[in-house]
Amino acid sequence: MPRLRLQFSALVAAAFAVSYVAASGFGRTAQQTQQTQQAQPAQANVPQPTFRTEANYVRVDVYPTKDGAPLADLRQEEFEILEGGVPQTIEQFERVVVRAAGPQETRVEPNSVAESRSMAESSRARLFVLFLDTYHVDVAASHNIRRPLVEALDRVIGQDDLVGVMTPEMSARDVTFARKTTTIDGFLTRYWHWGERDRMTLQDPEDQDYGLCYPTASDRCSDQNGIAAEMIDRRHEKRSLDALQDLVRFLRGVREERKAILAISNGWLLYRPNHQLMRPLNCHGVPSGPPVSIDPRTGKLTSKPPEATLAHATCETDRLMLAQIDDERQFREVLDEANRANASFYPVDPRGLAVFDTPIMRMDVPGAPPPMTPLAVDRAMLTGRLTSLRTLAEATDGLAIVDSNDLSGGLRRVVADLSSYYLLGYYSNGRLDGKFHSITVRVKRPGVNVRARRGYLAATSMAVATAARTETATSPAVMAETAAIGAALAPLGALARDVPIRLQAVSGWKPGNSGAVWMVGELGAGDEWKSGADADVMLTSPGGATVASTHARVDPGLRSFRVSLTPGEPLVPGEYTVRLRARGGPSSTATNETVDVVLAASPVAHGVVFVRRGPATANREMPTADLRFRRSEQLRVEVPAPEGAATARLLDRTGKALAIPVTAAMREESDGSRWLTGQLALAPLAPGDYIIELANGPMRTLAAFRIQN
Repeated sequence: MPRLRLQFSALVAAAFAVSYVAASGFGRTAQQTQQTQQAQPAQANVPQPTFRTEANYVRVDVYPTKDGAPLADLRQEEFEILEGGVPQTIEQFERVVVRAAGPQETRVEPNSVAESRSMAESSRARLFVLFLDTYHVDVAASHNIRRPLVEALDRVIGQDDLVGVMTPEMSARDVTFARKTTTIDGFLTRYWHWGERDRMTLQDPEDQDYGLCYPTASDRCSDQNGIAAEMIDRRHEKRSLDALQDLVRFLRGVREERKAILAISNGWLLYRPNHQLMRPLNCHGVPSGPPVSIDPRTGKLTSKPPEATLAHATCETDRLMLAQIDDERQFREVLDEANRANASFYPVDPRGLAVFDTPIMRMDVPGAPPPMTPLAVDRAMLTGRLTSLRTLAEATDGLAIVDSNDLSGGLRRVVADLSSYYLLGYYSNGRLDGKFHSITVRVKRPGVNVRARRGYLAATSMAVATAARTETATSPAVMAETAAIGAALAPLGALARDVPIRLQAVSGWKPGNSGAVWMVGELGAGDEWKSGADADVMLTSPGGATVASTHARVDPGLRSFRVSLTPGEPLVPGEYTVRLRARGGPSSTATNETVDVVLAASPVAHGVVFVRRGPATANREMPTADLRFRRSEQLRVEVPAPEGAATARLLDRTGKALAIPVTAAMREESDGSRWLTGQLALAPLAPGDYIIELANGPMRTLAAFRIQN
């Protein structure tokens, strides 16, 4: 491998490794410490898709636009999902708005390759790969694209997104992901000349061998003119397509959600088999495979040629192989595999508005320059390259930035295209057959263009059974903990649905062994609540008898309230129902909601009270039944508890402890109830699901919540 190419591709891989070392060094922030807790042991192999317990659950990210602009006001009922032509029921609906990219110093870098892969699995973090097609970019174009490209990355890469870089000389296994774009800017600035298509001298030893094997303008070997140039071009195109195919296969195993590949390239001619390239030559004869001869050192048959003829034999073998490649077929395979992997291409031709495809004089092969390409042929070649880039984008639901001198404007279109999307989920009624299942997403609103993943590869029944056996073999303690974490996270699944009012009920015991129930209600964003609301709340027994009731008034401008349901007679352990009837105004329709609550034996409590404080509440503490929070808020969770030592900690959605402090305390209410509380500042947290664990002696409560953009 040549020194310059080795230096550049090695820099691409090493630069991200250096960023990991820096991120894991001294003086790390609380955010970085949190991410360290999430790191997983490094894996030697490329990660493969994991089978969930719900093997038929499918997530689909959808990018709807109208007149080229993203739509932000679509509702769940406006979407339709069909799998193999069969309608599916949408269970999850969420519009994801990408958090604006902040200063580089505020972005939390992964501390290892394994941690970057783990962070990439988040469905709300976007994944980008910058593919620098060194073989098919001119030196001047690689310089011109640097600033628009870095500016676009600074805009499009959000706080929680990840970006990696790959070149044709790299293996996809070497791609690593980071959040800061300063590393990319650094090596693009230093190696602005990374484009190699129009170099005056050959940098690759194999390319040099082709030039020496088939020099031009030789009296005896005049029939080999153009052989070296075509072999070099075919080899370069083959390597670029191989790298793209390798990248798509790798990304398929990283995550299910969409992956965006920004391919910086002039495009490809997509060579077909050329039997003329295999023609007999005066100086070489007919190309063939490796010759069989006698090894003078061992006396045995060998296909390894003597040193004196090694280069010639290798050239002839390569000529036979390169003459038979079918890059058009491989290109179609890349498109098909990209759709199966839910990977979209955003190709960019850094030349801008190109007039000619080939230079006036080609100087990268030994001997006299070959004749100038006829204008009609050159125009056809230019059209073919641009068509390949457009096809790459159109077939994978991406955007192509070609035939334009406004590279910055084109990249801004890419930024806008990826700024927001809808995340849908459904339980497939298809079979677990290990086959590709096609998906169609439609929007009922007229004039809307929808881009979404084309399908997915279903799990097999055998794989699901194997996963089930593995789960069965897990220790009872691990299974119990997994079940507890799953039960805590379960209520978050209902957050995607808009409802008129949300309820949270809590049961516990006051001092003196007096059972009690509390309820928090939160009004929706509908117009019916603009003038406030009046709510009647009742606690009923399993037989339907009312054991406690109260009334609450929600003033205009407020959305939540908290009530205590005090019974006339002592409550006994058992199941109860909280019933609410709320009306927004005299002319509005009453809203009825219920929530079940269990009063366990003393002193065990059920349920959690959530309290938020932030800009949305005018910096006042307000109870809430909506478990979605923003990083600008403070969160306090409360649970009835007896006197005792109080502890609290933060867990991720898998139950792993995070090094983010949670302040635990005990407090008493005016009604005599005692509460264990956990206070948490949400600023260090990335979007995702988390759990606060409150403990008081042997009793433990898990309170799950969600951080959104």
